[in-house]
Amino acid sequence: MLQLVNVGRKSLADYGSIAPRGLMDEIRQLAEPLQGTRVVHLSATAFGGGVAEINYTLVPLMADAGLDVEWRIIAGENEFFDVTKTIHNALQGNPQGLTPEQQEIFTRYNAQNAANFADDYDVVVVHDPQPVAMIDHFPDTAARWVWRGHIDFSTPNESVMQFLLPSIRRYDAAIFHLREYVPREPGLPECFIWPPAIDPLAPKNMALSPEDARYIVNQFGIDVDRPLLTQVSRFDPWKDPLGVIDCYRLVKHEVPDVQLALVGSMAHDDPEGWDFYNQTVTYAADDPDIHILSNLNNVGSVEVNAFQVHSEAVIQKSIKEGFGLTVSEALWKGCPTVAGNVGGIRTQIVDGETGWLVDSAEACADACLQILHDPAEGKRRALAGKEYVRGHFLTPRLLRDWLVLFNRLLGNDVGEHELVSVRPS
Repeated sequence: MLQLVNVGRKSLADYGSIAPRGLMDEIRQLAEPLQGTRVVHLSATAFGGGVAEINYTLVPLMADAGLDVEWRIIAGENEFFDVTKTIHNALQGNPQGLTPEQQEIFTRYNAQNAANFADDYDVVVVHDPQPVAMIDHFPDTAARWVWRGHIDFSTPNESVMQFLLPSIRRYDAAIFHLREYVPREPGLPECFIWPPAIDPLAPKNMALSPEDARYIVNQFGIDVDRPLLTQVSRFDPWKDPLGVIDCYRLVKHEVPDVQLALVGSMAHDDPEGWDFYNQTVTYAADDPDIHILSNLNNVGSVEVNAFQVHSEAVIQKSIKEGFGLTVSEALWKGCPTVAGNVGGIRTQIVDGETGWLVDSAEACADACLQILHDPAEGKRRALAGKEYVRGHFLTPRLLRDWLVLFNRLLGNDVGEHELVSVRPS
């Protein structure tokens, strides 16, 4: 059997005072016909990245709503994850395609994982490209299969997309963050459009006092009496940490005592991450005011929370981004946020109202300087962003969307509970 992830327990009742009014009643209504429904989530890793963070909240909340739900991890060696990283980059626009050998590796590992999977669920949810081809080995399945894409598919490498499409067409439904991510291809299942969400009660997002944040950040060599800029993300070229360093250097010309923290996580399904981590360290050129930290430095969820709370500005200077949960995380904490004008980030930040959208290191630096020189305006936008996140990007809303879809797929009457969907031609 595939590895089972222990997600612990969570209670929907704990979210009642945080979620928008009426949402918890809607969730209870939608969950009623789904009692005992067997659901499994399949993904590539149990730590590092947004999918894992989402599932650690979503899965136990589904269980608390009465579903019989599991989360299992596929198996793979470095040769497989090297291929899936190439696929990930290609689907976000990298011109490098797959060799026949790489295609064989991908197909072989999906077959091996399928052989270790018991297809006795009502709904199978497959996250991202790594396990997408497992469905090919269950032609007579009685389950409803759903594929959830978490990245930016707006300008994919066509050869890689064509390699994956025969598998995607087998699914009963597909989910994308944005309408423009849906492939313009015939034969796809009905595609649903909804964003991911953050857990406001997780250690990464729970309320943390400025004094506690200051104490925690101080443990990592940050001078807590000087201004701090922070980016939280994987060490990945799409997150542009080198561009963040360029931004910091421009800011430092005007604010010499500014510091920068690049806080990331190293995931086992991202072997390329080490290479880019080393490139980032080299690019920092031993600047004592650039702090490059990861889970390997004991930076966990609470520490990330502390860095975001303590920072004068949080940056997410992505050049491609499926959604970018770190933006909602920062806004939820009331942190002034500067982010790349790309992908799902645009759905979280209304430029000039809830934060700053930027297209270059120069624009990023200018936004950071505005925040440093006018912290009251930065806080005003951040608090407006927090309320926007409350209404759109918290986990109860995400749970509601999944429950609507499960009911639809299983033939239950969902009444007026709607989802945004697209039927590709």
